[in-house]
Amino acid sequence: MVAVATDTGRQFIDRHFGDAKYFDIYTITKNSVLFIKRIENTVDEQEDVHADPEKAKGVAGLLKQEDVHVVVSKIFGPNIKRIKKKFVCVVMNDKSIKSALERLSQNWDMIIKEWEKGADRNHCILRKSL
Repeated sequence: MVAVATDTGRQFIDRHFGDAKYFDIYTITKNSVLFIKRIENTVDEQEDVHADPEKAKGVAGLLKQEDVHVVVSKIFGPNIKRIKKKFVCVVMNDKSIKSALERLSQNWDMIIKEWEKGADRNHCILRKSL
């Protein structure tokens, strides 16, 4: 499962992944993209400190309940170092979620290879082709 950080369902947010109002959940394969559901980000927005590890833990827990393995956003904050141990973090510079998910599907083999690295995984950056 893949979680996308969004407020609208059509575009990525221009804030850190964990600051999204919603996470849209998709099943993706090399040949398909299927919307599953939208979940509200119920993690408290008030951080005691910037890059609060409790916020990372809360967001990770919320997404693990949905069996998410890949998280996608335009921007990740400093907590990426914590969540990349549990998820493949993909940075996309597309505005449109639809076009980003199509490119994610086209690069699915690379995403799977990152997942298989376990806690040693890096984040993936899929820049939009010009």
